[in-house]
Amino acid sequence: MTHRVTKTYGHQLGLSATFRQPKAKSHCRFIHGYALGFKFVFECDKLDENGWVKDFGSLKPLKQWLCDTFDHKTVLAEDDPHLDEISALTGIGCMDIIVVPKVGCESFARMAWEKALDLITADEFERGVRIIEVECREHAGNAASYMGS
Repeated sequence: MTHRVTKTYGHQLGLSATFRQPKAKSHCRFIHGYALGFKFVFECDKLDENGWVKDFGSLKPLKQWLCDTFDHKTVLAEDDPHLDEISALTGIGCMDIIVVPKVGCESFARMAWEKALDLITADEFERGVRIIEVECREHAGNAASYMGS
């Protein structure tokens, strides 16, 4: 029997991030932002001694990583052609920039999946705990999921 749980860090957490898609032909090429939300889905076949799939208390480092990466940050791709010019705003105290390989909810979901994977303990791994899906949501109409490999 498979058990599945969901941990959500919703828009109310206030992960107010700005980013841009410099290659986009639309208005997404401009710096814009959202209060991002994330949903993590874990499952396993054997519950722990508490009857849990995943102890949500063990996810505090994940929540901290989300805040450190997305809370009042400007997230830019490492290949953004204006990275140096935009980064200059950090030097004058106007912007806190995080540079990542790729920008977008698809990329953010994958980054969060990889971080959550690091938090599966040896005991959980032995019980078959796995991440099924991570969703990154911009708002009620836009979201992207990553389901691992």
